[in-house]
Amino acid sequence: MSEPDAVDARLVELESKLAFAEDLLETLNMTVFRQQREIERLQKQLLHLGEQMRNVATPGQPTSLRDEIPPHY
Repeated sequence: MSEPDAVDARLVELESKLAFAEDLLETLNMTVFRQQREIERLQKQLLHLGEQMRNVATPGQPTSLRDEIPPHY
């Protein structure tokens, strides 16, 4: 193989690796984006559940089953 052919082959190989790297980067970016969206959704859900728990808890009422006095007492 002549030197220009070797350079061309090397250039094609590098371009191919670059294309794969760009595709991988785009895939990873989309994965991170979807995960961040899911984290934000879960955080909102957690805040909503916390609000529900605060609204359910009334003064003098136990807030968990551990706080309840068993019926035999």
